[in-house]
Amino acid sequence: MTARSCSGHWEARDDSGQITVFVVLLAAAVVMFAALVLDGGLALAAKVRAIGEAQEAARSGAQAIDLTAYRQDGTLRLVPGEARRRAQAYLASTGDTGTVAVTADTVTVTVTAHQRTQLLGLLGVETLSVTATGSAHPVRGVDTAEP
Repeated sequence: MTARSCSGHWEARDDSGQITVFVVLLAAAVVMFAALVLDGGLALAAKVRAIGEAQEAARSGAQAIDLTAYRQDGTLRLVPGEARRRAQAYLASTGDTGTVAVTADTVTVTVTAHQRTQLLGLLGVETLSVTATGSAHPVRGVDTAEP
């Protein structure tokens, strides 16, 4: 590019390289935004999957009712050891890790899942961890959906 000097002569002015910094910064910002969108979506999908697995593991454990008590007087209560074993067996089949808590009438499962990142790995974030909890309790014949 040329510019007129104070003396009226045309002089060459060097503008090369000024736009390069802007383009590099803009490109980096676009890549970071894409990384957040892509890996954030993968983390959200992992969270949904973990919620489903926690709920299914809890339902599996909630099937371990004390049949003797139920047949004697209709009391619905869980056999804690069997409920825990069933829930943990379900978790083992999915490959996720979690904890199982059992009370007399409720099984609560907390699942921790790990999602490998696609683009955030470029920034040093290799995996994202998500945690989800699900609970279930045994019920007598189901006629309607629970609120």
